[in-house]
Amino acid sequence: MYPGNHAVTRAKQPAFIMAATGETVTYAELEARSNRLAHLFRARGLKRLDHYSIFMENNARYIESCAAGTRAGLFYTCINSFLTADELAYIVNNSESKILITSQAKREVALAALVQCPNVELCLIADGAGDGARVQNLDQATAKFPATPIADETLGIAMLYSSGTTGRPKGILRPLPEQPPSQPLPLYSFLDKLWRYRDGMVYLSPAPLYHSAPQAAVSLTIDRGGTAIIMETFDAERYLELVQRYRVTHSQLVPTMFSRMLKLPDAARRRYDLSSLECAVHAAAPCPVPVKQQMIDWWGPIILEYYGMTEAMGFSACDSAEWLAHPGTVGKVLFGELHVLDDDSKPCPTGMPGTLWFKTAKPFEYFNDPGATAKAQSADGAMSTVGDVGYVDADGYLYLTDRATFMIISGGVNIYPQECENLLITHPKVADAAVFGVPNRDLGEEVKAAVQLMPGSHPGPELAGELMAFCAEHLAHIKCPRSIDFEAELPRLPTGKLYKRLLRERYWAGHKTWIV
Repeated sequence: MYPGNHAVTRAKQPAFIMAATGETVTYAELEARSNRLAHLFRARGLKRLDHYSIFMENNARYIESCAAGTRAGLFYTCINSFLTADELAYIVNNSESKILITSQAKREVALAALVQCPNVELCLIADGAGDGARVQNLDQATAKFPATPIADETLGIAMLYSSGTTGRPKGILRPLPEQPPSQPLPLYSFLDKLWRYRDGMVYLSPAPLYHSAPQAAVSLTIDRGGTAIIMETFDAERYLELVQRYRVTHSQLVPTMFSRMLKLPDAARRRYDLSSLECAVHAAAPCPVPVKQQMIDWWGPIILEYYGMTEAMGFSACDSAEWLAHPGTVGKVLFGELHVLDDDSKPCPTGMPGTLWFKTAKPFEYFNDPGATAKAQSADGAMSTVGDVGYVDADGYLYLTDRATFMIISGGVNIYPQECENLLITHPKVADAAVFGVPNRDLGEEVKAAVQLMPGSHPGPELAGELMAFCAEHLAHIKCPRSIDFEAELPRLPTGKLYKRLLRERYWAGHKTWIV
């Protein structure tokens, strides 16, 4: 995300536009703002490979907050804006962030987290007042710095977090070569070509900017000198209206967004001119076959699908023609050498599901967590996995059939159940708990909890409501169960391991895969 390549030639062109307000930031403005912030980083002692965090909803100051790190050689961690103060504090501390950038909308949570973050020297409020030396308004803090580049510009990148099966988020650290920020990394050049980006494109971003996919897509748009339209929140008909208004050429979505647009009345779907769309990419969750088919029927063969992970172990992709010939596939592997292995680490025959392992295309590690890094690797360190399950057909196309260690994907958002399970077990009325995903036609999956009660506690709607409220006090709402069922006893093996599949299978009866 380096606006410097276009700051002169496209000075007055919008780099991005906020969809709800129409607020426009030009390339010249983005260049000046990100330069001032980069100077502030240096003045505060942040040097190459240091860390800072961003905790905001989609707003007009998000992109400059990333672009400043890109040109200052820093790792910047974009944090889920729905997290609680405790969850935020953990990531800020674990990432060794020295500065936290937040917004007025997230101020209360951010300041509560700061109490637990002694190493954060400065908190910048993008659109709100400061409060002493440690909490300052972003514009006031950067006003004294020049709008020109720092003298030692070098490439920085995002270090994003992916929750683990233990419930603790993990920072995904990839090697950062020492090179100019104007020079793209090979991965970004690969995505630029795959997603058919071009100079002057118009990209519509409907997803939260703290996700890796929107991060990459908006970054590439700016690197191409295009204009990004940033939706603050997704609305199905509003999305279609924005495509027409701005003559959008490219976009990236998740299957839930497809589903919601398909459920619009026919009149609303026909109301908007979508002929400007050249490429619509989707990922984050497998797309139900009927939904994908209907989208291709509606938009034409412009839809690309990919499967990957923030760890960048491997990557597969397919265009519409390939998918139509192999319905349900997530494509052929384009980088990373795929091995489908059974529970004994033996290769699975063609068409038989197994755990997906990759001879890693790019090295990575979980920041400050060698144990988690080792757990994701094979015994000899040659291969890595996130635990996804799938198979390859006779033509070499990959299909997914299960989630990474019972990970829940709800509306394209990854939710790992262990954290909620660990919380529920602390409630005085709960003896044991299991959390897993159950079918939801709109979101793909929703969070369900099965609870074994302590003697003397009585199951029922009142207690279920009490437990859901308890979860909401301590966890982001996306991690909380939408419903709770009560069990006389949860199925555990003699080793103590919870045999969650027995519970989960009840709710997925009649489904051929764990994907709606």
